[in-house]
Amino acid sequence: MPLQSLVLQALQQRRDRLAQQHPGPVMLWSGRAVSRNFPANVYPFRANSHFLYFAGLSLANAAIHLEGGQLTLFMDDPTPEAALWHGPAPSREAIAAEIGANAAYPYGHAERYRQAAATLPAQNSIERDRSLALVEALVALRLHHDTAALEQIKAAAAVSVLAHQAGMAATPKAKTEAQVRAAMEQVIMAHDMTCAYNSIVTVHGEVLHNEQYHHTLAPNDLLLADVGAEAPSGWASDITRTWPVSGRFTPAQREIYTVVLAAHDACIAAAKPGIEYRDLHLLACRTLAQGLVELGLLQGQPDSLVERDVHALFFPHGVGHLLGLDVHDMEDLGDVAGYAPGRQRSDRFGLKFLRLDRPLAANMVVTIEPGFYQVPGILAPARQSGLYDDAVNWERLEAFREVRGIRIEDDVQITATGCTVLTAALPTQVEAIETLASAA
Repeated sequence: MPLQSLVLQALQQRRDRLAQQHPGPVMLWSGRAVSRNFPANVYPFRANSHFLYFAGLSLANAAIHLEGGQLTLFMDDPTPEAALWHGPAPSREAIAAEIGANAAYPYGHAERYRQAAATLPAQNSIERDRSLALVEALVALRLHHDTAALEQIKAAAAVSVLAHQAGMAATPKAKTEAQVRAAMEQVIMAHDMTCAYNSIVTVHGEVLHNEQYHHTLAPNDLLLADVGAEAPSGWASDITRTWPVSGRFTPAQREIYTVVLAAHDACIAAAKPGIEYRDLHLLACRTLAQGLVELGLLQGQPDSLVERDVHALFFPHGVGHLLGLDVHDMEDLGDVAGYAPGRQRSDRFGLKFLRLDRPLAANMVVTIEPGFYQVPGILAPARQSGLYDDAVNWERLEAFREVRGIRIEDDVQITATGCTVLTAALPTQVEAIETLASAA
C-alpha cells in the first residue's frame, strides 16, 4: 500500500530534524531475514526500527544514507528468481519514489558512503559499530512522537483491544491457553497486523514472560493475557488484562485485583509532563503496599515497606516502559533512551528492573502496568531467610495461593496537560471484566 501524504510529510520532517540534531552523514541498515533451518525458510522479516523511522517501509537488505534532510536508498532490484517464488515486486526506483528518496543505488554501493558516516549496527549483524552522537540524536527524536506515529500507535491499540475482547469471549469454551491465544492472534492477523512481541496467555501469571500455552484452564484459574498488535508500519501497542476463567473472580482474586487496579489508576491519574516516571513507579509501589497492608498480607507503614523493597517480593518489575516502533522502545540502545543523562540503574531490588527513569513530556507514550505475582523463586528464599518475618504475614498469604499473577497494563500518551489512555476502550473494572469474560 503506497505511503499516505501525511506519512511522507512526517518522514521528511524526521529527516530534517535529524539533520538539526546530527548535522553529519548517517547510515542506517534494515537488516536481513534470518533463516530457519534452511536458507529458503526464513522467519518473518521486520526492518530495524531506526531504519524504519526514516524510511517508512520495512525493506529487507537495504540501507539509507541521511544528510541535510535528504535520503539516499541502497537496495538491489528484485531478481527473476524472487519474482518466480514471491511474485512481482516494485523496482528500486519505484520504492525510492514512494519513500521520498532523493537518489537510489544498488546495495553494494552503500560501502562507499559507510566510512564517512555515523552508523548503528544492523540487526542480525555481528558488527558493533555505534556512534554515541547518533544514538543521542535518535533518542532525542524518537522520545516524542509526531502525529503520524501517534495515529499508527492508536490503530495498533484499537486492534489490540479487539483481540483482548475476543480472548475473553473465547475463554468460556476454551480448554487450553493455546485456544485463547489463537482467538486473540486471529483478530490481529485479520486486521493485517502482526504481534508486537511473543504473546503471553497463561494461567501461570507468576512467570512474567511466560511463552507456554499448553496448560489446561480450570474454573478457579486467572488467565493473564499480555498481547499487543503491531501495525504494518512497525508501530506497536501493548495491553495486559487478567480475567477469571469462570467469568467471576473469587473473593481472594477480587481483593488482589482491586489492589493492583488502584496502583494502575493512581499512576494514570498522576501522569503528566514534568512528572518523573520513577515517581510513578514508586507511587505504584506505595499504593500496592498500602493495599496489601489493608488485606493483612503486609505489616507496617507503606513508605517504610517500599524503602525496604518488601513490596518487590510481589511486584519485582518496573511499572512500565517507553512504547513506539518497538514494544520496549529503543531498548536496543541500552539505557541511553530509558534513562536521562547522568542517571544509572539502581542496584536496589525494588528499582533495578525499572526500564524508564526520565521526566515525562508531551507526546511520549508509555505503558502503565503494575502487578502482583507469587513467584516461588522469590518468595521461598525470602521466607526461608527470615528477613521479612516482621513485614510479611506468611500464614495470611496462604489464603491467597490461588492468585498466581495479576497484571493490568494500558498504553498512555502524555499530553500538554495530563495524559490520554490510548487503550481505554478495554475496561479494567472488576464488573466489566467479569461481563466480558462470562459472555459465551
